[in-house]
Amino acid sequence: MKTICQKLCSLILSAALLCAVLPISADAVSQVPGVCQVQTDTGTTCSVKTLDQDYERNTYFSLRDIAMALNGTDKSFSLEITADAVSLNPGNVYIPVGTENILWGEDDVPDTSLRRNEFKAGGQKVSYYTMIARLSSGYYDCFMMAADLAMILDVNLTAPGPGSLQIDTMDSFRVSPAALEQEGYFYGVNSVLAGDATTGEIYYQYQADIAYPIASTSKLMTCLLTMDAISSGLIAPADLVTVSDAVQALADSGDGVIPLKAGDQITVQDLLAGALLPSSNECALCLAETIAGSEENFVRLMDQKARELGLTQAVFYNSNGLPSYTDDPVPSKRQNRMSAQDMFRLVSYLLKVYPQVTDITSLEKAPLESIGIEVRNTNPLLHNLPDITGLKTGTTNKAGACLVTSLTADDGNLEHDLVVIVLGTEDSVERGRVSELLARYALQAFQEGAEVSENEASQTPGNLPVHAEAAVDRILKTAGKQ
Repeated sequence: MKTICQKLCSLILSAALLCAVLPISADAVSQVPGVCQVQTDTGTTCSVKTLDQDYERNTYFSLRDIAMALNGTDKSFSLEITADAVSLNPGNVYIPVGTENILWGEDDVPDTSLRRNEFKAGGQKVSYYTMIARLSSGYYDCFMMAADLAMILDVNLTAPGPGSLQIDTMDSFRVSPAALEQEGYFYGVNSVLAGDATTGEIYYQYQADIAYPIASTSKLMTCLLTMDAISSGLIAPADLVTVSDAVQALADSGDGVIPLKAGDQITVQDLLAGALLPSSNECALCLAETIAGSEENFVRLMDQKARELGLTQAVFYNSNGLPSYTDDPVPSKRQNRMSAQDMFRLVSYLLKVYPQVTDITSLEKAPLESIGIEVRNTNPLLHNLPDITGLKTGTTNKAGACLVTSLTADDGNLEHDLVVIVLGTEDSVERGRVSELLARYALQAFQEGAEVSENEASQTPGNLPVHAEAAVDRILKTAGKQ
């Protein structure tokens, strides 16, 4: 018999996808309306409208219908929904508009798409993908993945049987990565890892020893080498750097992010912020040229640093993670590669030696004063969890959507940096969801201890910590707890 936690994980895998839907084929479609019976631990049972996005069982649930189901419970919430914005306020009474818990009508053909609509929970901006549809009544409804709503409300979900969903308002949201793996949840990603960068303990990993393309998460190595150059006195944060022709060419290309022009001057600090927040490829190249004279020389430094840190599977071709083509008549398309374990070593070192990096990566936006523009952080989890401090997104066709997340947790004596690495999800929708699930699990494991299964035990990988000072700190901290 499955435990509640395992049922939850199975539910997250299918997004409560045992719910009944109208007959459709296995081929991709648009939005298909359906219905699910939702029960609460108070005994209430309601019919909840659903929309399957593109594929059967990729199910999103009516917030208005669930709001009615939870009215009168400790997890009740009010709603305000417009054509492109949602305001959800936990703890408030929901005022019905008359469309709740009524099956789809013939005129209620959804005309909507999945996107990151403006969404506030308790007055705070959060980042989730939703569908907003206007029903024949004239009222708007919002459709959301059940797991995302459960994380917002901190409730447990189970699937008692086909076509039904149980919401347990008295149980907190919990994650079991081992159960998720057993159900096949991580088949859609290249690799994942969650651990404590302060101690080196790994809470969970999946295919973490295999090297995969890492896209713009490569810029974490570029950031590390920039910090090294600042630390050694080679450059200073306030130094003005002149933009080269090569940097302008990249800025003018389809991979350009910030409109840098040859001859422009920009500070090292602004280049760092540009590379880390909006993931500017031209800012990374400009840093590489500033530090090493050319990107080719900088790649040698990247490889050298990887060897120093014991990154056994790291391969670099450039400073930014873009595809790199050879000069052959039939060119090879190469990309920076690294395993999740290697990325964990890199990030653990970065956070230990240069913790000030999170002063940048924890920002939602930042002014680049030397060139007079403002940039925004591409990390969606900054809005969803209060303890998120970074670190870096990345996307290419081959690498998929990647995210390296850092967050803080306090054991009463020491603040720890927890790290979640997700490489190779299908799109930004899954990248955010997988990363948040594992970030919440990392906090759970930090407080309660990591789960242990036959295939995965908590462990400390070799060569961690990779810095002498970190090793001494770890010994002192361990002794202090005894």
